[in-house]
Amino acid sequence: MNALEIRSLQKHRKGFSLDGINLTLPAGCIMGLIGENGAGKTTTIKLMLDMIRKDGGTVRILGKDSAEISKEDIGVVLDEVGLPTCLTACQVDKIMSKAYTQWSSDEFFAYLKRLNVPENKAFSALSRGMKMKLGIACALSHKAKLLILDEATSGLDPAVRDEVIDILLDFTRDEEHSVLISSHIVSDLEKICDYIAFLHKGRLMLCEEKDRLYEQYGIIRCDEKTLSAIEPSAVIGKRVSAFGVEAIVRRDTVPEGVSIAPVGIEELFVFMVKEAAK
Repeated sequence: MNALEIRSLQKHRKGFSLDGINLTLPAGCIMGLIGENGAGKTTTIKLMLDMIRKDGGTVRILGKDSAEISKEDIGVVLDEVGLPTCLTACQVDKIMSKAYTQWSSDEFFAYLKRLNVPENKAFSALSRGMKMKLGIACALSHKAKLLILDEATSGLDPAVRDEVIDILLDFTRDEEHSVLISSHIVSDLEKICDYIAFLHKGRLMLCEEKDRLYEQYGIIRCDEKTLSAIEPSAVIGKRVSAFGVEAIVRRDTVPEGVSIAPVGIEELFVFMVKEAAK
């Protein structure tokens, strides 16, 4: 069973359109949703969760229509953690234990300790990073099968981001557990994701297994004449300077004798966005 299936998802408002998004997240995997600010990442997530009305398309979560899925099965951390500002973590635990039938106080306090979140400090007094960590602890403590995280690592220092990454990897050791995480910190997603989806101005430019992207694409540094020998449709993007041409291309189109280097996910995304802007 797939954790998430999105088909022809659309949302139109003044100045922005989400244009027929299609993506599938298999169970037991982590998908990174990458895009610049305003690309449509948060809109896509809110549509998944029925927080805003769709203008077209379908969303199925854990085999069910998104409107039918139990809140027990999804752990959510949005860009703004929506907890009452007066509550401490200890008070959050008491409320969540009433809201979720499978809430585990033991797991919650273990995550608080692991992430160094104070138990008796009001939410309003926490830094943005601490608020995010508290939200992550909540999402992980009620036996959810799918985590949906929107910029959940923003505001965290590199050491804590690594800790969160380790937690997510531990979570998906269970083959029934899956994660969709959006971020503009591409290096974080590159460490943990099985699948990568690129959003740009409301359009899904690419959705593919991360390892498959490494196999398909590479970066070459050459002159214009060498690049002209490659099928134009196989050139994902290029950068021309006084020193020559740097281009990301499909590996199977590179002429024999031309050296091709591995390409990072961030490089691939940046080149694709620049090419789309032309």
